[in-house]
Amino acid sequence: MAQTLTEKILRAHLVEGTYQTGKDIGIRIDQTLTQDATGTMVYLEFESLGIDHVKNDLAVSYVDHNTVQVGYENADDHAYLQSVAAKIGAVFSRPGNGICHQVHLERFGKCGATLLGSDSHTPTDGGLGALAIGAGGLDVALAMAGRPFHLITPKVIEIRLTGHLEPWVSAKDVILTVLEHFTVKGNVNTVFEYTGDGVATLDVPSRATICNMGAECGVTTSLFPSDKETLRFLTAQGRAQDYTPLCADPGAVYDGLFEIDLSKVTPKAACPHSPGNIKDIKELAGMKVDQVLIGSCTNSSYTDLAKVAEVLSGHVVAPTVSLGVAPGSREVLQMIADNGILSQLVKSGARILESACGFCIGNHQSPKSHAVSLRTSNRNFEGRSGTKDAQVYLVSPEMAALAAITGVVTDPTTVDIPAPSVKLPDHYASDDSMFIFPPKDGSSVTVVRGPNIGEPPTNSPLSDQIRGVATIKVGDKITTDHIMPAGARLKYRSNIPVYSTFVFENVDKDFAKNAASNRDAGVANFIIAGLSYGQGSSREHAAICPMYLGVKAVVALSIERIHQANLCNFGILPLVFRNAEDYASISQGDTLELDDVHAMVESGSFTLHDRTTQKDIPLDLIATDEQKEMLLAGGLLNLLRHQK
Repeated sequence: MAQTLTEKILRAHLVEGTYQTGKDIGIRIDQTLTQDATGTMVYLEFESLGIDHVKNDLAVSYVDHNTVQVGYENADDHAYLQSVAAKIGAVFSRPGNGICHQVHLERFGKCGATLLGSDSHTPTDGGLGALAIGAGGLDVALAMAGRPFHLITPKVIEIRLTGHLEPWVSAKDVILTVLEHFTVKGNVNTVFEYTGDGVATLDVPSRATICNMGAECGVTTSLFPSDKETLRFLTAQGRAQDYTPLCADPGAVYDGLFEIDLSKVTPKAACPHSPGNIKDIKELAGMKVDQVLIGSCTNSSYTDLAKVAEVLSGHVVAPTVSLGVAPGSREVLQMIADNGILSQLVKSGARILESACGFCIGNHQSPKSHAVSLRTSNRNFEGRSGTKDAQVYLVSPEMAALAAITGVVTDPTTVDIPAPSVKLPDHYASDDSMFIFPPKDGSSVTVVRGPNIGEPPTNSPLSDQIRGVATIKVGDKITTDHIMPAGARLKYRSNIPVYSTFVFENVDKDFAKNAASNRDAGVANFIIAGLSYGQGSSREHAAICPMYLGVKAVVALSIERIHQANLCNFGILPLVFRNAEDYASISQGDTLELDDVHAMVESGSFTLHDRTTQKDIPLDLIATDEQKEMLLAGGLLNLLRHQK
């Protein structure tokens, strides 16, 4: 029977379960990646498993998030990560080597491989024909330990590309077109698979951009076939041996189809405060711009920055605009330094930023109050930039560069500036000297543990009766940024007792204090939420810290895939309203009860009693059989300890 590319790769890695849409399966993971904001917890969890060496083919620990080292905390984390990587057999990518997804694409990504990363934009490697999935840190730790990764066998949507992109239109506009159609919700347990004649017109960096932002739709992953363009990229990277031709079989049957004529795609922007709020650039033309930031794991490749330099050539940044450019990797920075692109950027007035995540995660370059900031990154959630009232728009590098010199959002058809045209280089300046490869035997390595390095918090087994309160009620599209703020708070991620004091900081400043008080009094905390709760990053801290504060259940209209898995991993019940109208019946502060919890976990059918309104509310547990075991045990770590 003809198979999709997704099915081919999943079947080749299937170790548990039966491949059937909607059913739980376990797959072998070839490669893993972590970054420093999530990585410390991953390695602490790995150590807690009692395993002394990485079991999968490749594990890479990247440092790219907390590189603005204010205080000792980040340096503590990095010293721990470097030493523990050497001890257990992981590759360590030093600060300055670049953003994990860009670097992994350049140096390690393999056609047809499975990659699991503790970052939601891990699907970037789908641009090489890899099945790359973002997950919570504990799932990555288990994959490093050689255990299967469990997922729901996904629906596979074919996105068929025809034609070719017109001048001034780029891959960013393609994925914004996809987001315009599919939106940021309702795509759980789905894979986007790109097909059609138009695929051959897109180089690997363009494909990577498209796969990267597929994460904003909430899909499991996105991927392209591996073809001549893939071979061209890998050959230029000196890695032709990692090429394998891969594509769907003729006649493969998909679960849906979305067709895009690339020649009809127009320059677009994602408007505040969602990657799914799409408008054409023409609709926004003339809007004053205060800040332009180019980079992030989405658009920081050599070709991206070469296009920016072409647009800027002969121009200086408008006096009302601050322009920052962050190369995605040391390789990219070296290349633009060698061929004059860096000089052109500096001549035009760009501020050259570190090859790191930086502004994308609100770690620096926060705009002024009420600013309009155009960015080539992938998320524009309210407050993520570090300035709550900033208006952040997501655009292509070409549109960002135009706005930088004109001072306003600019329709490219109205200016006398040639459209940039950049080809993939024949050779990349590949240099692996900023990787620290582990010794053959790391048993004698001493792991460095500064005062910022804690331990994974423990949870108690699930009680059969839960008595508590609706400690907070939130609306739709609550992101992991809302739950666990990043930016200045990132440095506390290795220290759960401290980091937990910031839960919902920008939503309800009293939540953490109230939740801790309830916990200490033996009262459970419930979170009541609307649609798409937990969208955004893979940060498992958005489950760990609420668990530490005594949250026992999230009751929502819907919960996003990675966050649902993280909730189960740490023993928090992921419950959804069976009847959407019941969401309105619960108020913050209501007294809530769950009885016969163990039996309800087994059946998957819950009844929540609201003592304040005397109403019984039917709920459904969203969990696999394995996740039900985790929940009863109080989380996956508890379950594994019990199994020992």
